Formats: sequence, structure tokens, C-alpha cells
Amino acid sequence: MAAPKKGRNASAQSKPGRSLALILIAIAALTGGMFASGHTTPRLGIDLAGGTSITLRAVAEPGQESAINKTNMDTAVEIMERRVNGLGVSESEVQTQGDKNIIVNIPKGTNSKEARAQVGTTAKLYFRPVVATEVSGGGATPTPSPSASSSASGDSDKDKATSPSGSTSPSASSTTQGRAVTDALKADATPSTSASSSSSPSASSTPSGDSSTSKLEAQYAALDCSKKAARAKAGDGAKPTDPTVACGQNSQGQWQKYILGPAEVDGTDVKSAQAVFQTTTGAGWTVNMKFTGEGSKKFAATTGKLAKNQSPQNQFAIVLDGEVVSDPFVREALTGGSAEISGNFNQDSAQSLANMLSYGALPLSFQEDSVTTVTAALGGEQLKAGLIAGAIGLALVVIYLLVYYRGLALIAILSLLISAALTYTIMALLGPTIGFALNLPAVCGAIVAIGITADSFIVYFERVRDEIREGRSLRPAVERAWPRARRTILVSDFVSFLAAAVLFIVTVGKVQGFAFTLGLTTLLDVVVVFLFTKPLLTLLARSKFFSSGHSWSGLDPKRLGAKPPLRRNRRPSHPAGPVDPKEA
Repeated sequence: MAAPKKGRNASAQSKPGRSLALILIAIAALTGGMFASGHTTPRLGIDLAGGTSITLRAVAEPGQESAINKTNMDTAVEIMERRVNGLGVSESEVQTQGDKNIIVNIPKGTNSKEARAQVGTTAKLYFRPVVATEVSGGGATPTPSPSASSSASGDSDKDKATSPSGSTSPSASSTTQGRAVTDALKADATPSTSASSSSSPSASSTPSGDSSTSKLEAQYAALDCSKKAARAKAGDGAKPTDPTVACGQNSQGQWQKYILGPAEVDGTDVKSAQAVFQTTTGAGWTVNMKFTGEGSKKFAATTGKLAKNQSPQNQFAIVLDGEVVSDPFVREALTGGSAEISGNFNQDSAQSLANMLSYGALPLSFQEDSVTTVTAALGGEQLKAGLIAGAIGLALVVIYLLVYYRGLALIAILSLLISAALTYTIMALLGPTIGFALNLPAVCGAIVAIGITADSFIVYFERVRDEIREGRSLRPAVERAWPRARRTILVSDFVSFLAAAVLFIVTVGKVQGFAFTLGLTTLLDVVVVFLFTKPLLTLLARSKFFSSGHSWSGLDPKRLGAKPPLRRNRRPSHPAGPVDPKEA
């Protein structure tokens, strides 16, 4: 029964090179990926690299000052975090300060401009029918508009942007055009088609009357969307149930002005949105939306009505915080509960629109009080101090290993170097892949991991020494010590990883960086011990220096107080009677 077991052990001992080759290939692959991606250093957090700090102040609507409360502020922080993370900006900090302020810290090297544009955007989203539109400051210039189509439809023609044949403009002198605008506004306000009018019986009367229409036409005629101040005031005070004027930028970068009917669908009716690159239809970047049950009904009714109209009144405007971000036209009623917006999108614009549609509106409006650039001077000094402390700690560990374990210290030092190489390459690759950024607490987690890794080596070395003290030679000692050491190492690393996971879940901000790094290095400790430390010791145990118990090997039986070999402990039994003095 013992022979097969011995054969298996011999087979296990004879192939440590496979494990060593595997981990070296992994390091080579990670290093190659790091250089191929162009990210040869880990991304740094705002405390190490600097960045942008934005202070936002909550502003309540008139008569709704009580809306500024802890619940709404916490909700706003949560939505801002989702928006920023949706852009791939990691290690950003969003936190309240006092009762009315929110501080947003965005690390340098990320898409901070886009993040700044999104964090304070209230994201009050409405789908409004287009009544009239033209390029601001010019005549009725046709401009390409994206199209909206059902995602279930296979008609690729619907995904193509087209040019309206002409825009209806109240500023034209034609009485017929003015009458068309009036009729369109009245049609948009009927309770049967307006989703908003169902909750407000008076909505249908809001746009009626020549005076309201004339006032809106006058606002439209005077609106110059090429001016920032005019864009900021466009549509001020308009309720969702009111027609309004608005501005938006077309695909050529020109500012366009609009007359829009009452809101038919709002942002809460959108269940999810995603930016998708369409390769089969050739539409390029699109935004796919899914509506809620109620939203599907509203959207089907709206698109069914718009599909019967001529351009531009077959378009609906997606209005975000008073600005038109897209104005697709409709060819047929979209009844599938989902829709695809296509047109002149690139990846950034499609992702930005999808972000706004997905993450919803902030419960409060925010005013940008200050935007400051954070330097990395203080963080750099702290990092320098931390690295010095880590170097001192590492030097002390190496000195201890050399003094106490002598030749075995070579295995420990090589294992630490392998662990450092894996940690560095993985952190460098995690930056562009999941947005991981290295901050000061994360550096502390990596320094703490040195002790965890060294502890694993010590456990294994002491088990091997225990076996040698029992009288076994080195090669059997290495194999017999491994199962016991392995259990201890796994239990110890499991406890460390569990603590890191709990810390990551229950904390926020920079502390999560510490927990993430600690958990990562703990997992790598298991990999290094199993695939490098143990196989390397198995190989070195075959060398004369270690197997002979050289005094500088750290495995000298005399220094360890080893017992005589086990086979010599068994003395032959003697028969009763006198014992030969020589044998005694």
C-alpha cells in the first residue's frame, strides 16, 4: 500500500519546473499586455497625481426650501457617483460638506471635463414634440437629425439620419406658417396625446389663445442660441405641461433653436439606456432605450401621433435640463417598449446620453460654487515618506531572513520579487480596464502585504525545519511539511482576504483602495507560495548545498537539534539473560 503513495510523491517532486514555468509565463504575459496597452505605470489617485475639486451648492425651487434635506443630499451623492463611474472615472470622491454642499474630487488623467459637466447636471429629462426649429442666427437651414426606431425592427433605413425638408419657423412673415405653429401647439396640448396632461386637467388650456402663442413666437424670434446667456435663460419657468423654447447643438456644431410642445414622456419612464456600436446595420454608435410599462404606453402614443406629421413636426426632442440633446424623427409608432436613437453620435456623445438616461435626475438643482485644481505636492511628500517606511520595513524583513534562515532567505527574497512584479503589472492593467487608481491608502495596503507574504514563507520554512528535527532528510521533509504548511497558509490568507472584503463593502472612498489592494495582494500571496515558493524549494532541495545541510543553508541538522535518523531509533530486542558488555 505504501509503494503507490511513494510513487505519487516522487512524481509530484519530479515536476516542480511546470509550476515555475507557469508563473513565469504569466508574468511575461502580464508584462507584455502592460506594454502593449501603453499603460506602463499604475494610475494615481487625486492625492498622488492631483486633479480637480468641484464644490456644488444645492439650490431649492422657490417655496420648496425643505427639499434640501439629508435624504435628498445623500440621493444626489449616490447619483453623482454612478454618473462619474459610468464614465470610467475611478477613485473619484463624492461627499457632502455641511447641509448644502457636495464636494466632488476627480483625479487627474481622467475625463474630468465630461465628469464636471455631468456631476452637477440635474438631469430633468423630458421627451417633447418639435413644433418648429431652425439654426439660430440664420434662416431655416436644414440640419441632419437622428432617427428613432424600434429596436425590434429590422429596417436599417430607419437608423439613418435624414435632413428635414424644411423647418417651420414662427419668425417667418407667412401667416400660414404662424397658423401652423398655433395649430401644432393646440394639437400637442390635447389630453388624449399628452402624457403630462393626465395629471393636470388645466394643461390643455395652457397653450390655447393667441396671446400665449404670440408670446412664444416672440421669444423664439428673439432667441439667439449662439449666445451662452440666451441659452441659459431659454425656457426659464416653463412647466412640463407648457410649450417652451429651447436650444440644442446639431452635428455640425451649430446652435439650433426650437419651439417644443408639452412634455409627453419624462425621464422616469426610461428603465435603462445603453450606448451600442451597430456593426450589422452600419448605423455606428446608437443609444438603445428600454421604457417602463407606463412609459411604453406613453412613448407608443407619442410616436404614433408624430409619425403622421411632416418634418419637423415628426420629430421629438430629448430635453435635458432645458437643452435639446437629440431630436430624432419618427417614421412609425414604436410599440415594443424599446427604441434606438441613431444619428451623428460618436462613442463619447452616445455614452454621455446613455448615462443621463440611465442614472436619472438629481432630486435638487446644484450651482457650481468653485472649481479648483488640486496639486499632488502634499500627496507626493506623503508617498515619499510611505515608500521610505516601506523600504525600511522590507530591509528589516530581509535582514531577519538572512540572519535567521540564511540560504532559505534567497527563496523568500525571490518570492517577494515575484509577488512585487505580479502586483505592479496587475495594478498597471487594472487602471485602463476597471478604472483602478492607486492612492495613499492603497500604497499602505501593499506595504502591509509584505508582512503577509513573508509570514507564509516563514510558516513553510518552519514546517520543513520541524521535519528535519524529527530526523528526516531534506527532500522528504520538504514534501511532508507542505500539506501542514499549506493548510495554515490558506486559513491565514482566507482570514486576511475576508477582512479586506468586508472592509471594501462597508467603507467608501479612499479606504476602499486600502481594502482592494490588501485583498489583491493576499490572493497573489497564495499564487506565489503555491506556484513559486514551494516548487523552488523542491528544486533547491536536490542541490548539494541544501541537501547536505550546509551550515549556511539554514537547514543544518546540528543547528536545528535534529534527532538521529528514524531508522536508527529502532533497536533490536534482546532475549532474557545477561547482555554482552560490548553490546551494552
